[in-house]
Amino acid sequence: MTLEPLVLGPDGTVPAPLLTELTALYASNREFHALSGDFPDPDDIREEQVAASLVEDLAHPGAEVLLARSEGRLVGVAAVSAHHPDPADPDPDPWIGLLMVDAGSRRRGHGRRIATAVEDRFRAAGRAGLRLAVLENNPKALAFWTSLGYEEIDRRPDLQLGRPCRVLRKELRTPRRAARTAIVAPDGAVFLFRYDNVEVGVHWALPGGGLEDGESPREGALRELREETGWTDLRPGPLLCTWEHDFTHSGIPVRQHEHIYVTEGPRREPGGPHLAAAHAADSILAWRWWSPAELADPAEPLWPPDLGRLLEEFRRV
Repeated sequence: MTLEPLVLGPDGTVPAPLLTELTALYASNREFHALSGDFPDPDDIREEQVAASLVEDLAHPGAEVLLARSEGRLVGVAAVSAHHPDPADPDPDPWIGLLMVDAGSRRRGHGRRIATAVEDRFRAAGRAGLRLAVLENNPKALAFWTSLGYEEIDRRPDLQLGRPCRVLRKELRTPRRAARTAIVAPDGAVFLFRYDNVEVGVHWALPGGGLEDGESPREGALRELREETGWTDLRPGPLLCTWEHDFTHSGIPVRQHEHIYVTEGPRREPGGPHLAAAHAADSILAWRWWSPAELADPAEPLWPPDLGRLLEEFRRV
């Protein structure tokens, strides 16, 4: 399947052959149009009505109409927008305004493939979530979108006709696997880096980072520990915990799943010829050893937030 934007002709209209295809697709969805009321007569959908609807969809800044073709045949259409059509709406997510599959091409997975392709487009653009509105009187559409992982976040009337709708949202963050190591000194202090992130701001975290292809969490924790501290005499020990959090990595919103290990080590400063470059690449601002008391009451955000409690429980085992 291909998904390409609709391009209007030089005169600002839909090219005639394409308009014929689109009108046939719209007309095949009589049940939806009867529910939505978008057209005066769902049994008599005309080219000029479809053309006017498409031009209206494209009139909003950041809007696109995407045409889905399979083996050269138009099988679906999606209207999307980089943000909510209402300029007064503060919602930062892009929206799907319409997803329609030709009735003769249903039950072949086209709808899911179109939705996935739309999600991939916005995910690649660094968008963290995607929203849409489903009419209250359209349970089939609600079942379709919820099966794809969209969750209800609001109920409100739509802008155009005031129809009761359910607003759904899906998280678009890219999954990322990572591993870190808690280095505990004989006095109980823990070594931490101070990071600055474009999304979450300044915070403190353990040495570590994202896993490379084919790398296990323990292997990644060891590599990151050596790259970020220069210490080659330490190895990650027992697993302390796993946890997930959101942030932006290299301009991409991610949901990071971390393995955190524990090891004992002397209290010292990191060193090595490559530390400055590694720290600059990871936006590391500083480092220091934190006492157990500081871990219990951090002055700045700490990842994971309950690190002090986890280490205290670990020592009791």
